[in-house]
Amino acid sequence: MGGVPRYDAVVVGAGHNGLVAGAYLARNGSRVLIVERRDRVGGILSFAQTVGRLRPSVIRDLRLASHGLRLIRPEVRVFAPQPDGAAVTLWADPRRTAEDLRPLSAHDAAAFPTFDGRVRTIASFLAYLDSAAPPEIQNPSLGDAFAGLRLARAFRRLGPRARREALRVLPMPVADLVGEAFERDDVRAAVAARAVTFTAMGPWTAGTSAVLLSDSAGNDGGASGQTVFARGGPAALAEALAGAARSFGADIRTGAEVSAVRSNDGRATGVILSSGEEIGARVVVSALDPKRTLLQLVDPEDLGPTLVWRASNIRTPGCTAAVTFALSGVPRFAGAGGEERIRGRIVIAPGIDYLERGADAAKYGRTSAEPYLQATIPSLVDPTLAPEGQHVMSVIAQWAPYRLRQGDWDVEREGLGDLVVKTLESYAPGLSNLITSRQVQTPLDLERDFGLTEGHVLHAEPGLDQFFAWRPLLGFARYRMPLAGLYLCGSGAHPGGGITGAPGANAAREIAADLKRGRH
Repeated sequence: MGGVPRYDAVVVGAGHNGLVAGAYLARNGSRVLIVERRDRVGGILSFAQTVGRLRPSVIRDLRLASHGLRLIRPEVRVFAPQPDGAAVTLWADPRRTAEDLRPLSAHDAAAFPTFDGRVRTIASFLAYLDSAAPPEIQNPSLGDAFAGLRLARAFRRLGPRARREALRVLPMPVADLVGEAFERDDVRAAVAARAVTFTAMGPWTAGTSAVLLSDSAGNDGGASGQTVFARGGPAALAEALAGAARSFGADIRTGAEVSAVRSNDGRATGVILSSGEEIGARVVVSALDPKRTLLQLVDPEDLGPTLVWRASNIRTPGCTAAVTFALSGVPRFAGAGGEERIRGRIVIAPGIDYLERGADAAKYGRTSAEPYLQATIPSLVDPTLAPEGQHVMSVIAQWAPYRLRQGDWDVEREGLGDLVVKTLESYAPGLSNLITSRQVQTPLDLERDFGLTEGHVLHAEPGLDQFFAWRPLLGFARYRMPLAGLYLCGSGAHPGGGITGAPGANAAREIAADLKRGRH
């Protein structure tokens, strides 16, 4: 194909970040095409439980409310039932959480508001960090120097005590972070669990404190974390994002799988579909994970042996599975005393060692007999999701390693489903009698269905070696990939995974500037 490309940008993948990036670029006046291999938009959004981390600026800039997005915010954030029939409940209001903790521990009740304040303070700096492209470390420009100065000013605004605390805390294992604040193991685990969700890391892994704090950046999560549902389910958010992109002039094509990034003289010039169709564009924007983007879509000759080797070493140890249940009624969890406390996230994590043993099993290619589970029953707050009197329950299961030492997931899939039912049944007796159907998704299913390398939901492990300027690779953290004209806008880019839209929005800003300057 010769002549002027039909599009300024082709976005590969219509997951939430691809839709966000495409919508922002179209809003900026670019001619945009978003292509998706599946027959519907949303990608991994269908795997999501909550959407509370979606960046407020994305909701505002893309006018998502006008495209049907309605958010539901239950007062409860976390309900963590315990084997002895007790429970820990974390509420949106830290003072209510403290009052709930008082009968369990006067010490932890007094400590919780202070800990919540610490989390919010450090998370406010991380939110600033997340909103900007990381500076170029290897060959910094004048612009990078100014960006570094702005970052330093934001850090200074924390104050001397908070600065010292941030530098001390970010590299810590989350087990140490919560261990300093709380005396009860069940309270520690209820707070720490989201630092290891969707990862292969245990609570004693260095840097998991940074994961916890990043999870609270740019939202009202605090120590309890955020729990917000989209009315109509995650698909409603996908449709709102697609509606926003179309309203700004973007085209969206589903059922169109990209087989390769087309290049000429070391520059991306468009994409080639599996049908053989070629689509020209000034730039190509990939919402796929960085490994799949660089190793499967780009010609190895365009990367060279060193970059192929570096890309192959991006860590993607998928360890997450999911089970979705249709229920004939509301499960009765011990310690809940009704429905109010189970309207948020239900966390099965009785202690720090319980979490660590689960991660240890995964390291050796096994699923723990006592898995960490995070469940939601969104139909309790959004009755449109199930017929009257019935409910849907979504369960995230950690740690289910992509690489099983014995057996394979096509054989072990239903066994995992049975394990999840057995574990939940010990906290909600009679649950199995309410199940009318179930669907099990293993890491292998996530790789097949969503194109996630090794089934890693976050596109790459959020460890310290793949954080900020090192995500996905040192020297390529500013969304520009090694092939000129190719950009990354998915969760494998800074600031990482979760339903935030931040990688898509940040990447779109950088791409729009390059298109304007003609430097793509």
